[in-house]
Amino acid sequence: MAGIGEVAPPVASRDALARARTRAALVPDLLVEARRVVNTVISGWHGRRRRGVGENFWQFRPFVEGDAVSRIDWRRSARDEHTYIRDREWEAAHTVWLWADASPSMLYKSKGATVSKESRALVLTLALAELLSRSGERIGWPGLTDPFTARNGAERLATRLAYAPAGSGSRPDFIGVRRFSDVILVSDFLDTPDEAMQWLDPLMRRGVRAHLIEIADPAEESFPYAGRTEFQDPESGERLTAGRAETLAADYRNLYLARRAELASWAKRQGWSYTVNHTDRLASEALVKIHLALSTDAGLGSAGA
Repeated sequence: MAGIGEVAPPVASRDALARARTRAALVPDLLVEARRVVNTVISGWHGRRRRGVGENFWQFRPFVEGDAVSRIDWRRSARDEHTYIRDREWEAAHTVWLWADASPSMLYKSKGATVSKESRALVLTLALAELLSRSGERIGWPGLTDPFTARNGAERLATRLAYAPAGSGSRPDFIGVRRFSDVILVSDFLDTPDEAMQWLDPLMRRGVRAHLIEIADPAEESFPYAGRTEFQDPESGERLTAGRAETLAADYRNLYLARRAELASWAKRQGWSYTVNHTDRLASEALVKIHLALSTDAGLGSAGA
């Protein structure tokens, strides 16, 4: 299933080189916007804190059968009649792969949206890079850069994106993605569910935990068209002229939402998260949900807007 639009996109938008140049020109401004979004959520972002191997105190919890006696905190236990374990905070850096779809359908922006789907996807990706880098995590972009740790991770990633070769954003390259890492994929996911599951299958087989962020334009979801309307598939260029577009609305909405529900249900069965972010809503809403998903060992994000 491809994106919809009231007018045909420029011919140059279908040219890979022109698309790469357009995207490169957007990156500096989008990095600024990403940092602005980060500043709205940073107070609630605590990285991926959990108990594990480390030196810093995490929490006291009651001793249970199977815990090592050497981990008992006798001073805390002496305060009452219970025995307590002293947990430490997990400190090992984790690898989080980030990827934003650059296919032509991501260029779409209706009158009701504040930004294009591509702009929102890149802002979210760069904002996540900023937040994860500040938390000491390793970040990478499949097929573009190996995982690295740096306080200026978002800036480094933005530079690589600005000089990325043409055609590098249509599908992520999962060859370097290893087990136990997290992958955050930002796309409109307008393929059929079967097609999406097929290209995501390598992650499932490797035991990777994925977080899917669907970027949705409000017009794509509500189909507010009436009268004679021409639609063009931004991927293939095929056109459809509807004499009375409103007669297609109910069937279209059912198919659109069924696609999302099927893909979200499949992701949930894999232990993945699925989040929807609309381009007429705040980008920070998606960041909050992804933070929750990343912070939960087997957590699931929200499949809501």
